[in-house]
Amino acid sequence: MAQDIIPIELGLPQGDVVTLWAPRWREDGEEWEAFLGDEDDLYAFPDAAHLAAFVRTSEQHDLLDHPAWDAVPALNVPELIPDDDHSYDLVGVPELVAEEPDSWTIGELAEIVGIVRSLADVCELDEVHEVLDAYEGFSLLEQGRLPFTGREGEALWNDLSKAVSEKWDTVLDAIDNLVTVPDVDAAVLEQTAEELAAFHEESAEAEAGEEDGGPEDLEAVDTEDEDAEDEPVGFWGEVGIDPIKIVTSGAEYYTLRCYLDDKPVFLGNDGEIDVFSSPKALLKAIKAGDELADTDLAEVSTWDEVREKAAADELEIEVDTDNTYVFPGLDEDIAEGPESIDPTQLELAVELITDAAEWAGDDTVETALAANESLGWLVSFVLRPDPSRLEPSAPFDAEQSAWRKLVEDFENRLTVV
Repeated sequence: MAQDIIPIELGLPQGDVVTLWAPRWREDGEEWEAFLGDEDDLYAFPDAAHLAAFVRTSEQHDLLDHPAWDAVPALNVPELIPDDDHSYDLVGVPELVAEEPDSWTIGELAEIVGIVRSLADVCELDEVHEVLDAYEGFSLLEQGRLPFTGREGEALWNDLSKAVSEKWDTVLDAIDNLVTVPDVDAAVLEQTAEELAAFHEESAEAEAGEEDGGPEDLEAVDTEDEDAEDEPVGFWGEVGIDPIKIVTSGAEYYTLRCYLDDKPVFLGNDGEIDVFSSPKALLKAIKAGDELADTDLAEVSTWDEVREKAAADELEIEVDTDNTYVFPGLDEDIAEGPESIDPTQLELAVELITDAAEWAGDDTVETALAANESLGWLVSFVLRPDPSRLEPSAPFDAEQSAWRKLVEDFENRLTVV
């Protein structure tokens, strides 16, 4: 599979450097992965201007044979600036492991260790593999928080922290010693430096304009706030519970969901969501009361208000557009590429399967949608467009397969009542 060539930033002892990474792709029946470099050297640069000057003129490096390389020399400088999802602060790892092992910390550490493994694989850094393979915690990071919870998890995290304290310098030195800053054409560099400076100037002006905001802008915001205050929230808004509609390839279902401290809670328990074939069936179950008494949602403080409203025949199941989740067709659109995907449909679908997995304590969705995974990179590109990012390239068979697996796992959570 021919994937993208991605600008990345590495935080190393010598400073922050930018280079190019080609994640795994399949060609002629073999799997490949590469970085910008030549033989034993990893080519890296102080900024995107130097990187752009190099790729526009160089005729000797390891990415020349990549299926997507022809598009790279034509990129403008902003397109070669690494985004936040592909900035890896290797020097900051000791600070990360000093933190509590929450989802954010583990997720960032997993991405850094992932790129380090890739560098070790491609550049044959045996000493790096020895460090990563000697401590179980490194291999469990992709599973999220679960392996690092409880007494055993705490011990595992402490062991990982000790490994970083004692051995991470070995990793840093091995990668730092790989880096070579090749010469670039001075005339081309002058041009790319101007492009980079112009981009930063435009970005600064745009940011300053947003911060200043003239009287007209303030008036518009005030008007919007007043309109929002005047708009009635309705009963469901008052109790903080939302009826939701789920459209799968075979049926339409209705259920309820709320958020407590920004964490999703569904109608159901043990990771299984109770769903109903119609609003009427859902309303009947709420009126019955006992049928839903053991669900997680029944523990919410406003649940009794919902039951009382239903018992008085005053409750209506009305689903907002923002709470309607449609899955059919998304897998076919993913197979065709970013331009065929409806961002709103995808964003809602991702929201629902992510909420369900978080509620169930399942980290597989978070892992599959991580930026260093092919599906995560595609989803991120569609939902957070950025002109400085390379567009994912076809074929998208792996992304389609990964998406179908996530949807299948989600649908297996649905229990028709």
